[in-house]
Amino acid sequence: MNPTVKAFFDAATWTVSYVVYDQPGGHCALVDSVLDYDAKSGRTSTRSADALLAFVAQQSLTVQWILETHAHADHLSAAHYLRGKVGGKMAIGAAITQVQKVFKGIFHLEPAFQPDGRQFDHLLQDGEVFAIGKLQAQALSVPGHTPACMAFQVGDSVFVGDTLFMPDVGTARCDFPGGNAHHLYQSVRKLLSLPPDTRLFMCHDYPPPGRQPTWQCTVADQRAHNIHLHDGVTEAEFVSLRTRRDASLEMPALILPAVQVNIRAGALPPAEDNGVAYLKIPLNAL
Repeated sequence: MNPTVKAFFDAATWTVSYVVYDQPGGHCALVDSVLDYDAKSGRTSTRSADALLAFVAQQSLTVQWILETHAHADHLSAAHYLRGKVGGKMAIGAAITQVQKVFKGIFHLEPAFQPDGRQFDHLLQDGEVFAIGKLQAQALSVPGHTPACMAFQVGDSVFVGDTLFMPDVGTARCDFPGGNAHHLYQSVRKLLSLPPDTRLFMCHDYPPPGRQPTWQCTVADQRAHNIHLHDGVTEAEFVSLRTRRDASLEMPALILPAVQVNIRAGALPPAEDNGVAYLKIPLNAL
């Protein structure tokens, strides 16, 4: 059985969130949700997440899963907020613990923060099969961008996170802590070994001039046209290209607030004794 997919594009962060469901009145998973964040004021809002909730209500869906492909560096997750509204299990790849350990040190987080994944309801293993109502889904480990990246295969569709972008944009960067261009090459080849007509859904689109944002293509499209990793590109060629490109990139605008929140499954840091929660900016650490 193949899923029905509803995409929601957040223009502020170029992020695409998805409602993946079996049928109206059935069950769904929410993939890579966005908690709106204004960096100038430090205020959060739930406009993007509420759009998902409105669609879930319109289709009379029961939320079973709130899935994260990885701990995003470019937007804050709304997983914690969504679970509070509609339930469901928050899930991410089991290697999130590696990411948590690194960033607990970088941000010098409170002793109560345990880098063992307990902030999520379920840690997914590579190859693990789970149900979304009548749909069968499988978690696919695709490290490289981060060590914890997971793609989710549901019927004829795969939600690839940041592992791949649209063919004219290429692939994800690998210069974050734990990133590895060799691993990314192997992860992409794993995805591109799927049947040619497999639908691939991106987590982001950064369109070149003259093209509107889009987020769906096929394995065949990627194998023929991906500017970084089309068929015929060797691992050595890709690693050289990816390393040079990463050296020229600035840090994502929201990496500092995003990672602090996302390793907590979208929960804000605990409030201090004045009732206010604070995010940290480590100076000269990244």
